[in-house]
Amino acid sequence: MIPQFTVGNRIKNYYELTKPKIWYLLVFTAFGAALTASLLFKIEVTPLQWFLLLTGVAAGSAAADTITGYNDRDIDAIMERTKSRPIPSGRISPRNALIFGLILTTVSLVCAWLINYIALGLMAFGLFDNIIVYSKWLKRRSQANIILGGFSGAAPALIGYVAVTTQNIEIGLVMAALVFFWIPTHIWSLALHVKKDYTKARVPMLPVVADERTSVRVIAITTLLMVAFSIVPFFLNQFGLIYLITATVFGIVMILLSTWLLVRPSERASWMVFKFSSPYLTALFIAFILDAAFH
Repeated sequence: MIPQFTVGNRIKNYYELTKPKIWYLLVFTAFGAALTASLLFKIEVTPLQWFLLLTGVAAGSAAADTITGYNDRDIDAIMERTKSRPIPSGRISPRNALIFGLILTTVSLVCAWLINYIALGLMAFGLFDNIIVYSKWLKRRSQANIILGGFSGAAPALIGYVAVTTQNIEIGLVMAALVFFWIPTHIWSLALHVKKDYTKARVPMLPVVADERTSVRVIAITTLLMVAFSIVPFFLNQFGLIYLITATVFGIVMILLSTWLLVRPSERASWMVFKFSSPYLTALFIAFILDAAFH
């Protein structure tokens, strides 16, 4: 039997289609927000609630990535970074990818509905924002694509929080806002690193429509805003030194990396900003959990 047609390879192809490196982090923000809320307010989360939350957010994030991959199959085939993905490489047909994405969408909405109506509304909003607003309407038309599309990235954290409680909802909103502020630095530093790809595909990411000097300045500003906002949770009177020290130390590293990119723009510097941004966000949510545990 030809290897690419084995069951194992088919599963691997569909798994790759969902872009797991993206949804892993989003699922973790949902988990971190839920666990933080549970620890802060001494609310027990049942195994069923955990299952619905994690399955729902994983399915929703994977659905968004799958359907945006379907939408972007033509430009993915042009870019070196993406041309080997399952759809442009021919390993999965566009029709099958769309069907798979719609199945995942259904699973995510059912899970969210079983959690509560707020989670359902946030899940539906996140899917619409990512698949329609970002991928369909803005990605090929506006450099503001990731700004307005960033709301979908912030949704999982808020879904995680409201899955446990709506008490002190400002905490959940701040957690979601942290992800929202994180997205521009994360995406634009990657876009700067692979600028040639986006230029070839005519996708108007910031580094494509602006010169390098302007791009690195904007990335430095968004990084500074992100780090400054990361201190806000400390003033909600629910988090203490564990969170503050973590946000400060990791924030300083992010600022140093973006300063390096600003002073000496290079592919290596932009790649380092991009690569460190994910551990940075992960560290903040781990700090939320630890601080809540010792609250």
